[in-house]
Amino acid sequence: MVTFNAIPEDWGFQPIGDYVEKMVGGAPLKPSDFSTSGVRVIPKKAVQFGGKIHFDIKTFCTSEFAESNKRNVVDNQFLITTLRDLVPSGPTIGVIGVLSEKGSFILAQGVYGLKTKNVDDGYLAQVSNTSWYRGEMRKVFVGSTQVHIRNQEFLDVKIPFPEQQKIAAILTSVDEVIEKTQAQIDKLKDLKTAMMQELLLPSEKSGVGTKQSAAALSNSERYIPHTEFKDSPVGRIPKSWGVVPLESLVKADKKITYGIVQAGPHCEGGVPYIRVSDMSSRHLTKKGMLLTSSDIAKKYERSAVCAGDIVYALRGMIGHVHIVPSELEGANLTQGTARISPSEAINTNYLLWAMRSPYVTLQNELEAKGSTFKEVTLASLRKMQIAVPSDSEQQFISATLSSIELKIFAVEDKLEQSKLLKKALMQDLLTGKVRVKLD
Repeated sequence: MVTFNAIPEDWGFQPIGDYVEKMVGGAPLKPSDFSTSGVRVIPKKAVQFGGKIHFDIKTFCTSEFAESNKRNVVDNQFLITTLRDLVPSGPTIGVIGVLSEKGSFILAQGVYGLKTKNVDDGYLAQVSNTSWYRGEMRKVFVGSTQVHIRNQEFLDVKIPFPEQQKIAAILTSVDEVIEKTQAQIDKLKDLKTAMMQELLLPSEKSGVGTKQSAAALSNSERYIPHTEFKDSPVGRIPKSWGVVPLESLVKADKKITYGIVQAGPHCEGGVPYIRVSDMSSRHLTKKGMLLTSSDIAKKYERSAVCAGDIVYALRGMIGHVHIVPSELEGANLTQGTARISPSEAINTNYLLWAMRSPYVTLQNELEAKGSTFKEVTLASLRKMQIAVPSDSEQQFISATLSSIELKIFAVEDKLEQSKLLKKALMQDLLTGKVRVKLD
């Protein structure tokens, strides 16, 4: 959180309006004014945190509407902000973004363009992303369900104006790293999705196969695509693959079972129990888990898990699945989760990926019971159809997908580090705790 309780003596607070040469408001667009082409519209949702204007989708209005509303047209000489929000808390109201795209744009109602003078636009955008600035906006917005800020009251808000260009350049450079890192994550996730489709359910159309022997796993030149396919309960699959119910892939002495422990008070030093909410993390880990007493754990030991078991979410986050690590040996399952103990007939890591596959997701959607609260029954889970390739293919598929996932995790960690750096820099630079030298 950036605070301005104490700033250098040579800094001063000035009204935003002192640095705004021109302020342009939004146009009263009606549904009939929108079109599939024409002049781009900047909607309220395009103004988000981060210092830039983000377009999730391209929205247009007719050229005729834009021609008759020229006073609401802006270009990249303007900063963009929104002074109206449909959310009572006004999470992005007053946030300022830099419009980097070239061309003419028409503003939607509640969106404003600011042509500035004697101020670095990047600095103004960065200040507007601080929690301190958010507090200043909350002081002046009015309304209950639909909040807004009056133009003059926005322009009267005072913010500090230090060595702007240097500060803006430093923070913007970190923003660029964050943006590029996020783009890298998005590409890796797209690759992961595509590879899951092609490896877990290869088809004639994709032409993707897998290496056919353990020796081939280390030799890319011996990659042999499948050429013969057959129909199956999960779709077209390679002729050499089989499809079996999940219950046939578990250990004979350990049927697929569900959790029966009810989440209760934390018992320090007790036995961890795995909840549906624990399934949202990258991996299952004891850190942060609630613990139950040894007596309760013993009472419900038939729902305890062993290292190497697979835990599956039957409700809430249906389909979230994890392998139990050694640190959770003996942990209990709470209601809404299920235990699967893979037999030697299946590679555990492959089964993990198969249960994340599109064809299993589809089966979940078809089998889920309930209206507002969906749940997959244990009977449906046991009959879940799983495509089973050769041992070497299972190894290759799981190794390939796990490798991509580890890359995603590594880049996500890099992204988090960059965000923490940005937060620290904002606190140091925007408060004058650390001064930057001017050229």
